[in-house]
Amino acid sequence: MIKLDKPLERCKLEKAPAVTDSRYGCAPEARTIREHIERGVVNIDKPSGPTSHEVVAWVKDILEINKTAHTGTLDPKVTGVLPVLLGAATKLADTFVGDKEYVCVMRLHREVNEDKLREVCGEFVGEIYQRPPLKSAVKRQIRTRTIHYIDVKEIEGKNVLMKVGCEAGTYIRMLCHHSGLALGIGAHMAQLRRTKAFPFGEDTLTTLHDLKDAYVLCAEGDELLLRELIMPIEYTLRHLPCVVIKDSAVDAVCHGADLMAPGITRIEEGINREDYVVLYTAKGEAVSRGEATLNSEDMLRAEKGICVKTQKVLMKPGTYPKGWKSKAEVAER
Repeated sequence: MIKLDKPLERCKLEKAPAVTDSRYGCAPEARTIREHIERGVVNIDKPSGPTSHEVVAWVKDILEINKTAHTGTLDPKVTGVLPVLLGAATKLADTFVGDKEYVCVMRLHREVNEDKLREVCGEFVGEIYQRPPLKSAVKRQIRTRTIHYIDVKEIEGKNVLMKVGCEAGTYIRMLCHHSGLALGIGAHMAQLRRTKAFPFGEDTLTTLHDLKDAYVLCAEGDELLLRELIMPIEYTLRHLPCVVIKDSAVDAVCHGADLMAPGITRIEEGINREDYVVLYTAKGEAVSRGEATLNSEDMLRAEKGICVKTQKVLMKPGTYPKGWKSKAEVAER
């Protein structure tokens, strides 16, 4: 069962009472099933064979939705974690650029001493240089990437099973090739599975078949399984600090306005200037993602001025009543 984030619990610094009108908006778990889909993410266990683009297109067809996007390409033969953003969530593709984890089978071209193998693998932990392989979607320029760990799990003859944690954009195929060169015997990547794509892991995976079955059940009146497989957008943003805003400020932000100090009710501790921040209603709905212009303490003390610059609006205008005046309305007075 997916546990929803509780922004009010995370935001320990109170600037004003968090009062909200039950007539407008709703808690994420209370959305209609169509709203749940349109503001969600599904973590697909990508099978070997299709491209990431094909998988995303199939999800789009299954859920009968207009917009879908993934958070990072997997090669056709690679399996595993492929988060697919739905509807409004597609605006947040750049939010999920982070570390990855893979389980890999590296095939050595000759058998080698285990101690030497482990020693050489350890030498690749840290900052390394890579040029993308010939079959890649990016320009083939040398670039640096960071390997956080290489955990050799099992060695059987020429096959080496290992777990690799790395920076986004690291090519495991090239890591295997370079490891073989360093060993002096040659090596290549035989199999690869992605087990983590920040902030998603294997614990929320579902298959395309299960997603299709859940959607058919939903059409027949049973929404439960589909609600379990599709995560609300709020669940996927828990790694970002949050600010809870007043009902009166919501619609202005939905129209692209920056968040001003009087619109804040609660603030999470530890926010620094230029951090990504998610703005929530008092009901726990994600309104937008923005960039903090002040740290948490300064936001708490501020009486006027911009506290968060709005970048990505996630809620439809009109969900909450208008609590602001346009320049034309002000000029008429």
